[in-house]
Amino acid sequence: MKKEYDFSKGKKNPYLKHLKIPVSIRLDDTTVHYFKELGNQMGMKYQTLINLYLRDCAENHKKLKLTWK
Repeated sequence: MKKEYDFSKGKKNPYLKHLKIPVSIRLDDTTVHYFKELGNQMGMKYQTLINLYLRDCAENHKKLKLTWK
């Protein structure tokens, strides 16, 4: 790095908390097709829709009600 760069007055990235973490997740065909179709209808990427749905679940502390047979 060049010596003439001065970062002494630099600030932390204010958008750091908004950055996304890349993850690998396995989803069944039906789920992927559902979100892809919904994404096409809404004009957005299906990954964005999945993220929005999961974020809503997390923010509202939604819990899945499952009963095992």
